[in-house]
Amino acid sequence: MYQIQQVKTQADWKTFIDLPWKIYRNDASWVPPLKIAIRDLLDANKNPFFKHAEMIVLLCLKDGNCVGRMIGVVDHDHNRFHDEKTAFFGFLETTNDQQVINLLFEEVSQWAKSKQMTHLTGPFNPSTNYECGLLVDGFQDPPTVMTTYNPPYYADLLTAAGMTKAKDLYAYNLPTAAPMSERFVKHAERIKKRQSITFRSLKMKEFDQEVDQVLKIYNDAWEKNWGFIPMAPEEFKHLAKDMKLIIDPNLCLVAEVNGEPAGFSLTLPDANQAFKKVKDGKLFPTGLFKLLWNLKGLGRKKTITRCRVVTLGIKRQYRELGLGALFYVESHRRAKEGGYLFGEASWILEDNGPMNKALEQMAGERYKTYRIYQKALV
Repeated sequence: MYQIQQVKTQADWKTFIDLPWKIYRNDASWVPPLKIAIRDLLDANKNPFFKHAEMIVLLCLKDGNCVGRMIGVVDHDHNRFHDEKTAFFGFLETTNDQQVINLLFEEVSQWAKSKQMTHLTGPFNPSTNYECGLLVDGFQDPPTVMTTYNPPYYADLLTAAGMTKAKDLYAYNLPTAAPMSERFVKHAERIKKRQSITFRSLKMKEFDQEVDQVLKIYNDAWEKNWGFIPMAPEEFKHLAKDMKLIIDPNLCLVAEVNGEPAGFSLTLPDANQAFKKVKDGKLFPTGLFKLLWNLKGLGRKKTITRCRVVTLGIKRQYRELGLGALFYVESHRRAKEGGYLFGEASWILEDNGPMNKALEQMAGERYKTYRIYQKALV
């Protein structure tokens, strides 16, 4: 017998957070999340995201045992910015059971319609500014930091539930030892000299001021991108605070043109390689020590072998200068000097021709695809 119930009590939250350990217990590629991080992310009293969004959190039980979970989100800022009536779904986990996914989608859809929403899109955990997309190919490698992972059967379940593709997002693998196109590198160097472009690392001693500057670049650079939602300072700073522990400042670059900030790229060490050591997802009694040892301590050099380009934004007034190519060349050089063996660039929109072409010229291999799904609710 199947039953859908809302998450309300602490026991419900524990069931919601613990479910992935059942789904992935035999999956070597899965990276356990930190349980406390998931709870904080979905805490409406702590996460500034919920000042402009509301949420329903669901469990699916079969004969009293949890077999599925999902959240529904209405982000009012997204709908105002895009003039839409769209609800999101996310944090999806389920056994390979079509009935489970159907029941969860039906409940989220009914809730969304009660909020006058006309479409359902996702997965977003919980919005486009966080983890997003369902992995549909590239299951052979563990997910990098701040990317999603799921069993292959999820795509079939979503399709059978009536969800259709909205957009694909690509991930490229970039071995730092692989030579870039000589023509590409020379082209980038010519642009750099001609336009008086310089790069500098993030100033960690001035972190708060740097975050303010990066937010201005971010909201200006991404305004016309698919799915973009401007971030309020409080929410952006909340995200930045969570990243501060794992940031390598040499990989976080600010481009300046004639001394003026023109663009920013955020490349993070793949902290998932350290999280994988904390198999139960708990910081205590030993998880915190394992994390610090592998993120900041003597174990770091052996553990952290790759990094991920999380975001790259260029102010509109500087987009014709070709800064995107320069960022990738500079990031590739610094990653190699920093001892990283691989880099990942993700997510790249499938229809972003210039960026996809540039990554191919850098000897990048498109090795994963993430899919955003959608469904009309009327």
